[in-house]
Amino acid sequence: MISRVIGAPRELVFEAFTGVWHLSRWWGPEGFTTTTRTFEFRVGGEWDFVMHGPDGIDYQEWITWREIVPPERIALLHGESRDDPNAFESVLTFEPAGERTRIVMHTVFPTKELRDEAVEKYHAIEGGEQTLRNLAAYVTEVVRARSTGHGPATAGETTTEPDTGQEGTVR
Repeated sequence: MISRVIGAPRELVFEAFTGVWHLSRWWGPEGFTTTTRTFEFRVGGEWDFVMHGPDGIDYQEWITWREIVPPERIALLHGESRDDPNAFESVLTFEPAGERTRIVMHTVFPTKELRDEAVEKYHAIEGGEQTLRNLAAYVTEVVRARSTGHGPATAGETTTEPDTGQEGTVR
């Protein structure tokens, strides 16, 4: 389990998971970028994407959304492909904490061995903490931009950044 308190209302923190225009700006550990192939945020919908590591290695990723309860909870199955027998389940909860939000990510692997491999070989705990840190930084930017009128007021509006012609972000 990994958690973080983020200085934004839970509706906004939840919103950061609802659209690829958000996810492509913060998803993944430090130094990673994300290119989305397909994205459909609905129960049964899929997110097919590639994470580009800072070492030049590409990681094929796939998520299917199993439960979506705005703005409280998201359950997902995450693997390398749709039929990945080693896919793991994650449940994210968004708890109000006054003006802030506590996000909790609870992940369950099919076996202890797969969990241990994810922790030791892929540094899953550190990567999860970095991902939530990136989410917090992104949401803080959105709050600042919306309060000054220099950013999207609602999900799906275009940002003031120039279009680079590709999905993803550089961190």
